[in-house]
Amino acid sequence: MVEKREISNYEKMKKDMAAVFLQYDQEKMIRKFGLSGGRDYLSLPFLSQEYRINRHTGQVTWSKDGFRTAKEADYNAAMTIYDVLCCSREDCHPAHEWVNVCSLSAVKGGSLAKNGYFFQNAAEAFAGKTEALSWACESFQGRKLEKGDAAYELDLFPFLQMILRFWDADEEFPASLQILVDKNILDYMHYETLMFALTHVLGRIREEMDQVREEGVL
Repeated sequence: MVEKREISNYEKMKKDMAAVFLQYDQEKMIRKFGLSGGRDYLSLPFLSQEYRINRHTGQVTWSKDGFRTAKEADYNAAMTIYDVLCCSREDCHPAHEWVNVCSLSAVKGGSLAKNGYFFQNAAEAFAGKTEALSWACESFQGRKLEKGDAAYELDLFPFLQMILRFWDADEEFPASLQILVDKNILDYMHYETLMFALTHVLGRIREEMDQVREEGVL
């Protein structure tokens, strides 16, 4: 019973944000972020997957086949897209300087704090699966980096990147995960939305890892 109420609340919030989206200047969004825009939809890649926003209803959908078929975006993805397009700072731009997401002043003591449950749970999910994690990141066109058992630069959006570094567990230390973001990332989205975005990224990675395992690729 509680689960149904929570899902209903999420759907209501997503619907409310679709209405808010329609109040904003869509042509300005196109210019600001270099979006592909037609009469009916705005298109935006999010972690190498194509999303589009209906310009008349505000609904966000995604597709893997050029929108011959489309699925409604989940809460985390939709809310991230809405926040970036509607609520980012007027002059937002990347600083081209990496910072540990835990070090952002606005998130100290929050869920993204160092050693918080967010990173512990993700690291535990990746433990012993470094090869599958690397495969997943590369499937998202991630660029392999040094330092870490699996380290990749990923395009959160075409205009905003992030770095994921993972160290697997050994005899002395548990598995650990580090996420680096652009120093100006909170000019693009609120802190709460950063949680949505990273939850979406880690969820997509785990889905890809599961698919690799099911298909016996590794």
